[in-house]
Amino acid sequence: MRYTLCLVAVLAFIWLANSGHYTPLILGFGLLSVFFVVLVARRMKLVDGESLPLQLWSTLPTYYLWLFKKIVASNLEVTRCVWSGLLPGTGSIEQSITPASARLPTVLRTDLGKAMYANSITLTPGTVAIDIDGSSVLVHALTGDGLAELREGEMERRVKRLTEEELSEQSPPEDQREQQRQEPFEQETTC
Repeated sequence: MRYTLCLVAVLAFIWLANSGHYTPLILGFGLLSVFFVVLVARRMKLVDGESLPLQLWSTLPTYYLWLFKKIVASNLEVTRCVWSGLLPGTGSIEQSITPASARLPTVLRTDLGKAMYANSITLTPGTVAIDIDGSSVLVHALTGDGLAELREGEMERRVKRLTEEELSEQSPPEDQREQQRQEPFEQETTC
């Protein structure tokens, strides 16, 4: 019931924010459409903790702030790579941009965590998550440094802390995760 009430509140807020009209007729249509969507979602059994992760609402702004800083830093790095190849006397663009792809293992267990991790990789300029396959993510990066930074695992740890706090007691010890991160996925290709 808690998820249903939160879904009603979120949908009503979105309707009111996008509508901008507060006449009784429009408010009635909005209320009717919100209840119709909630009814359909409940019949499809989509109203649960995975589709409406309430536990994220308090910690998500902190993660978004960190991600915004990473996006800005990555933008500056991509700009440096491009401009260093275009300015006279700084070498060619081929020397500054060295594309690489690798399959990076992940210890994330929930679909929400894997999706947030892949989206965060893609939002960061210079890296793109191409595929999520079981316990790994295929990543293409503009430079090898971009892959090295992802291998350090800071982004993955932050996403895990954000989405899997209640599952952390069941996770393998840190040394096993580090071994898993190094063993099967060391193939890196450069384009």
